[in-house]
Amino acid sequence: MTFLRLITLVLMVLFLPASPCPWAGPDDPRAAERLAMVRDQIRGAGISDSRVLEAMAEVPRHLFVPAEYRHRSYAPRPLPIGEGQTISQPYIVAFMTEILRLKPSDRVLEVGTGSGYQAAVASKVAGEVYTVEIFESLAERSRGALAELGYRNVFVRQGDGYYGWEENAPFDAIIVTCAGGHVPPPLLRQLKNGGRMVMPVGGPFLTQNLVFIEKGPDGAISQRNVLPVAFVRLLGH
Repeated sequence: MTFLRLITLVLMVLFLPASPCPWAGPDDPRAAERLAMVRDQIRGAGISDSRVLEAMAEVPRHLFVPAEYRHRSYAPRPLPIGEGQTISQPYIVAFMTEILRLKPSDRVLEVGTGSGYQAAVASKVAGEVYTVEIFESLAERSRGALAELGYRNVFVRQGDGYYGWEENAPFDAIIVTCAGGHVPPPLLRQLKNGGRMVMPVGGPFLTQNLVFIEKGPDGAISQRNVLPVAFVRLLGH
């Protein structure tokens, strides 16, 4: 990504009406919708990290959504993806990505691959993304979509995300995209000292809060609630 290209994106999001992204290509009919989404739903709601804004403008959300819902791909709402799971609304994806302060060298673990969209966005900002999905059908579908779209730094595994992905730990950051009653101890162990984690915590019929967790240089854990949310529940374990 050149500096000029980055400046172009920021200026477009800040000042111009919705128009196709210059790098989206002539065969991308949804680029204008993405740019409007970034301008109105994401930047307009307070997301300011230029790399996150760029990722949200580039990743084609409609290609991670089942065909029958693609006309609603860029609306500010979650959408069904099968197996009782959903793709999160765009603002939540951007918020969870921004709060982790990802760097190009970071190794990220995601629990709950779902459609693969959050992993694709994170992969634009971080170095590598390892993502675990409990449903085999969703794991296969997201693996295929990510590969077809060229996300070579995303690795999908079918399994119980409660236990993380020990072979590739430790991780600089962890994103959990489903709500649990507590933060899984295996994930805390796999978080690198100095690492960050974001996870919705709460029961399926109780208040859920998006919790931001930091692991200090000495391994001490601190956490705070940052946003009330409603996620599907963490399965497994």
